[in-house]
Amino acid sequence: MPGAVSKPMSAPRASTPGILIYKVMGKMFAILSIRGIENVILKCDPNLAHVLRQQYTGVGHRSHLDRHYWISVNLDADVPTDEIERLAEHSYGLVCSGLNRKQKAELAALSP
Repeated sequence: MPGAVSKPMSAPRASTPGILIYKVMGKMFAILSIRGIENVILKCDPNLAHVLRQQYTGVGHRSHLDRHYWISVNLDADVPTDEIERLAEHSYGLVCSGLNRKQKAELAALSP
């Protein structure tokens, strides 16, 4: 996705990163767990988040982020891969829609 960057993060005493944080224009849109339980935390429209939690057992809440706007998707559960990709694009789009005019112009310049 244009302008998206990832940054590995680890616990203070850990030797290897445990998560990757994905941002666009400095704003977070995804947190990917790369150790332990494989999941991704994504920004989500509150109404869609409610529907997804009812539809899939693999969609829930697993972080300190606001449960109305963020969902956790277990990558080993019943959520199809194409749905996870669509949700990642949805999360990216939500964050991009909240950018200011200058940030949107900078992001447009990065797009092919």
